Amino acid sequence: MRQLKVNFDEIQKAMEDVLRDSFDYFFDTETGEVITFSEEILNEVKSRLYESDSEEIDEDIEYIEFDEEPEIPYWMEDEVELAMEILFDTNERYARIPERTSSAAFQAMTEFIDTVEDPDLRRLLAASIEGRGAFRRFKDALIDHAKERKRWHGYNAKAAKKELVQWLLSIGVEPA
Repeated sequence: MRQLKVNFDEIQKAMEDVLRDSFDYFFDTETGEVITFSEEILNEVKSRLYESDSEEIDEDIEYIEFDEEPEIPYWMEDEVELAMEILFDTNERYARIPERTSSAAFQAMTEFIDTVEDPDLRRLLAASIEGRGAFRRFKDALIDHAKERKRWHGYNAKAAKKELVQWLLSIGVEPA
């Protein structure tokens, strides 16, 4: 188990980005750094690599040759190179940061509801999480309850941090 200093906020933000329609996130298990790539960068790398199915890609990506030199904007060159290093990582140095599951977020909501002292608000919140659209209704139910909304954000952040620590431990990293 490797002990590393990690930026919990940065990893939590990555985990909360469940759509991954603009960015994807990787964790460097040697440095503790969170690496963020735009989908544009990842798509660029993937399209270049999969244009030709006939070529085998060796472990050493430094020697990949294209039929013609790809035109990549200067500002993208370093990111594309790092993305390739991550995508071909055979030493398990990089781990894709997973999205927070809806079941974990839902569990945090149900546990939070049990801590709400106001019985009317507790009933409102319990009703809000029934069926489709539970996350939106839950947030909407808290809109007029600033104190409880703030408490929810703190509670949810602690629950997410527990999940984050569990994930780090599962990849052999103990947060320092």
